[in-house]
Amino acid sequence: MILTTGGTGLTGRDVTVEAHRDVYEKEIEAFATVFTLVSMQKIGTSAVQSRATGGVAQGTYLFALPGSPGACRDAWDEILKLQLDYRHKPCNFVEIFPRLEEHKRRK
Repeated sequence: MILTTGGTGLTGRDVTVEAHRDVYEKEIEAFATVFTLVSMQKIGTSAVQSRATGGVAQGTYLFALPGSPGACRDAWDEILKLQLDYRHKPCNFVEIFPRLEEHKRRK
């Protein structure tokens, strides 16, 4: 797993999301949705300014988080820590990890 922080906002220098999307094979679109829901509980409508994203590239999970330590902590504690625990049900990232590159084996 690769985590990056910062550059997920709306200004001209915020290009992390675009850099991630250039390498994603699959985007985990619901990550942004869940992150926004978590953020709404903490910072209200200011959550709309984040473009946190997640995806998969070459069998690796990639996540772009805001630069705020609080936002990073929220993403870890409320989403990623749970999805990286194989005991989390009904599903988690650990269970599907071995299958992330199945498309390459079909060729």
